Amino acid sequence: MVLVPGGEFAMGSERFYREERPIHRETVAPFRIDRHAVTNAQFDAFVRSTGYVTVAERPLDPSMYPGALPELLKPGGLVFQPAAGPIPLDDITRWWAYVPGASWRTPQGPGSTIDDLADHPVVQVSFEDAETYAAWRGARLPTEAEWEYGARGGLDGAEFAWGDDPYPDGKQMANSWQGLFPWQNTAEDGFVGTAPVGSFPANGYDLFDMAGNVWEWTSEWWRDDHRPTKSCCGPSTSMGPGENIPRRVIKGGSHLCAPNYCLRFRPAARQPEPIDTATCHLGFRCVTSAE
Repeated sequence: MVLVPGGEFAMGSERFYREERPIHRETVAPFRIDRHAVTNAQFDAFVRSTGYVTVAERPLDPSMYPGALPELLKPGGLVFQPAAGPIPLDDITRWWAYVPGASWRTPQGPGSTIDDLADHPVVQVSFEDAETYAAWRGARLPTEAEWEYGARGGLDGAEFAWGDDPYPDGKQMANSWQGLFPWQNTAEDGFVGTAPVGSFPANGYDLFDMAGNVWEWTSEWWRDDHRPTKSCCGPSTSMGPGENIPRRVIKGGSHLCAPNYCLRFRPAARQPEPIDTATCHLGFRCVTSAE
């Protein structure tokens, strides 16, 4: 873990997506955070030690998923499936599919493996999985403010973890999508899927992959805007209209983030994620309070 000094910073961004607004001042106490996302090797050690079974490996409760096709009421996770050519970008089901049998051991579904991915971030982990692993380590998941403060690496107000230019001098600074999403990935950064942790330069706090590679869970309940909450009454469980699964904030973007669709490999970027969801581009890292 890396010790991150406490301080005040400008949280959010006004330049990109509505949910990142408004920019406001936040203060965080000193904390320690994993230098990189939890890897497959680290998660495997946890499972071997505890016998833990992830959410994506457990039977589903049909009452939680009314209207779901019977053949999909099986343990699994969401897997990205690239399109064959240019398609409209208004329907994510064109490139995301629920795949029975997908799990942290088989992140792309049956037949896939992590045998050669020990140093890649673990994926296909739900919020409960991440929280349970963190507790096993005597740690916890970061708040959204802690995560964003750490991701900025001391560059208060910068749009990216390394400054304001997404590609300084043409250099790829994070594992993201190059080309036209969701069908053309030129892999100029050297990777089509996840990359080994630490493959790209660290930020000012010596933290790796705080942008791109995989989204990361935080402990924060989702809110559609970015206004600070009153200290007396934090946000409640967040569910949108017609939803029955609460959502938490995920941060950082992933290897699937592309400027033509999702420019979210930035500290301020945030998205909601149902707590039961496991995907092939979502992982986590842990924090502890500084002693």
